[in-house]
Amino acid sequence: MSVGENSGLNLIAALEALLFVSPEPTTPAQLAAAVGAPLAAVEEALRSLEQALLSRGLRLQRHDGRVQLTTAPEFAEFIERFLGLEATSRLSRAALETLAIIAYQQPVTRPYVESVRGVNSDAVMKSLLGRGLIQEVGRAEGPGRPILYGTTADFLRYFGLNSLTELPPLELDEVLDRNSHDKLLKG
Repeated sequence: MSVGENSGLNLIAALEALLFVSPEPTTPAQLAAAVGAPLAAVEEALRSLEQALLSRGLRLQRHDGRVQLTTAPEFAEFIERFLGLEATSRLSRAALETLAIIAYQQPVTRPYVESVRGVNSDAVMKSLLGRGLIQEVGRAEGPGRPILYGTTADFLRYFGLNSLTELPPLELDEVLDRNSHDKLLKG
């Protein structure tokens, strides 16, 4: 069975149902295969679903070409209370600084983060890795092939973002230019 004009099933509703039961983010192509609809139609339906959810308690989150239903961040306090969860633990200033560097400049190496912060960042990076807010995304070319880090879908959820494009604009007086960033990636 497939979702289509003749089946009487609504594609948007079918996608919402699939995303509701999916234990992890899924690709639009997987959704298209599951409902028997063209990928373009699924993408359009996902955009419609995303708009429809803005007035409800759920959101459609996108990350690395995958989509997932999440709760709206503005209801986090109610959800934590209802589920008896501890309040979301706060991040230290060092962790927030490190996350900002990684989020805006990813992929980056630990030496790059340390050069921007001016201090050793081993413990902070380990903590962020342990919390699932950053992840290893590859290795840089150059001596020692240092590990490259980027943010995760958990990072987006933690800050209530649907994608990295929703990060506020970077407004710093002194930011390393892209050439310095690229040079540090290599060495």
